[in-house]
Amino acid sequence: MTMKIGFLFNHDQIHQVAHSLPIAMALAKQAPQTEIVIATSNCQLTAEVRRLCAAQGVELPIVQLELRRPLTRLAARHLESVLPATKLGIYRDNLDFFGSLDALVVAEKTSLLLKTRYGLDKLRLIHTRHGAGDRAIGFDKASAEFDHVLVSGPKILERLIAEAEVPPDRLSMVGYPKFDLLPDAPVRLPFQSNGKPTVLYNPHVSPHLSSWYRHGRAVLEHFLRDDRYNLIFAPHVMLFHRRFVLTIDRLRVDRPGLIDDRILSAPNIHVDLGSRACTDMSYTSAADIYLGDVSSQVYEFLHRPRPCLFLDSHAVDWIDNPNFAHWQTGDVITDPALLGAALDRAAVRHERYKPVQQRLFSRSFDLTGEPSAARAARAVLAAAQRPVGAPAMVPWVQPTRIVDRPKTAVA
Repeated sequence: MTMKIGFLFNHDQIHQVAHSLPIAMALAKQAPQTEIVIATSNCQLTAEVRRLCAAQGVELPIVQLELRRPLTRLAARHLESVLPATKLGIYRDNLDFFGSLDALVVAEKTSLLLKTRYGLDKLRLIHTRHGAGDRAIGFDKASAEFDHVLVSGPKILERLIAEAEVPPDRLSMVGYPKFDLLPDAPVRLPFQSNGKPTVLYNPHVSPHLSSWYRHGRAVLEHFLRDDRYNLIFAPHVMLFHRRFVLTIDRLRVDRPGLIDDRILSAPNIHVDLGSRACTDMSYTSAADIYLGDVSSQVYEFLHRPRPCLFLDSHAVDWIDNPNFAHWQTGDVITDPALLGAALDRAAVRHERYKPVQQRLFSRSFDLTGEPSAARAARAVLAAAQRPVGAPAMVPWVQPTRIVDRPKTAVA
């Protein structure tokens, strides 16, 4: 009997596609007898899947799921501006599709509703995660509800075991399939022809963690006044997606607001609030200096070590806190008034931080000579073939633990 494995992309933006679509493409090559289907929930996601498949010369069947019930369509029409009503409704309205699968590969955790709420106990849910960041939400107990979890490196694996209590036999360390899509040469934007060093400001969306709501506009104003640097302002793609931002890991709501026309027209500032370039590593490749708070994109930036700088807008007690381990890779400032001096020091201090960056990168990504997507595809196939609840056939080996010590913050 042919096994049917689905890959689901159910989000408002395309930023999760590159984390698991490469696995589907590799699986199609490794196991041509397996039926693979890509499920999307809007035209934007469908277009991105088609674009990446075409670029890799792979053809995969795509099903675009829709809201079918009048009630869910009504909820989406009236609530979508503040809540992901469509995303939630997709599961209930397409249970027949999900029930037809042997396994479903997902990059997010909302899909657990298929088991916890809708009773699809025989469906194997395989989590690819998206990003290799340090935030606590990435290691919550929900991870243990998946039948299998793919992890990028030993840092993720160890924290999932220790904090989320994921059984070791449900984990496979596979590297980072998104890196398989990295361009051969760093991207350069047209405005970088002025020869100035370029800073990427990449604030997160979560109100209780992001630097944007308190300090973001002051950061933009700094680069408007001081044009010795170029600025790429490319925040998390969900920051400006809705009028209000609501987070559930710690219940908070805030309003991102608007960007002043003076910023949008500045010749040394490039603003991108959600294009494909925000998610395909174009900006992390192009920038000379990273400026951020808690986004996992810092680790993608560190694929090629360069100066980093972090803005602590919440008086975080971050020393020895694993949720802020990436703040060891550069100076930490607490006020955008300190930004000018900190940027001027960044290149000088980089040699101090470079060994830490390399160590944390290797802890986050277990990369080998084999493409990560190919490794992940084998893990997906093995997990899909296992009976639900059965132990893994390959024993898991405890990796050597490396303890990193953070650098001292800059006031």
